[in-house]
Amino acid sequence: MASAQQLLSSGSDAKFDERKRKRMESNRESAKRSRMKKQQRLEELISETTQLQNQNGVIRDRIDSVERNYRAMDAENNVLRAQLAELTDRLDSLNSLTVFWADTTGFPVDIPEIPDILLEPWQLPCPIQPVTATSDMFNFEPSGLMMI
Repeated sequence: MASAQQLLSSGSDAKFDERKRKRMESNRESAKRSRMKKQQRLEELISETTQLQNQNGVIRDRIDSVERNYRAMDAENNVLRAQLAELTDRLDSLNSLTVFWADTTGFPVDIPEIPDILLEPWQLPCPIQPVTATSDMFNFEPSGLMMI
């Protein structure tokens, strides 16, 4: 009777070992798939990071270019303001000389006032033009960006 029990016991041990081996193999495959998925996701994130860094570089270059243009225009505007102030002073001097000459000679002279437009150039009499803007104005491609 002991030999029959040993046979049953060794048969069930073999089934248990076989199930254990299959489960371990299944776990190994699952872990391998998990590692592969993780590696693939890591590569995708690295690729996306590189792409975003490249886009940042392009945008930074555009910003630098716009800043350089702004500084150049600002410097030119400062020069033009200085010239306007100098020419306005000259015109005032010439007008006062003309008034003096008119008073001493007796000839009537009509000296127009300096228009406010010249003294306040930010209030130019030209109509305000609407600025149209489009999404491709700066060749910006939002499809390449992902919001997380």
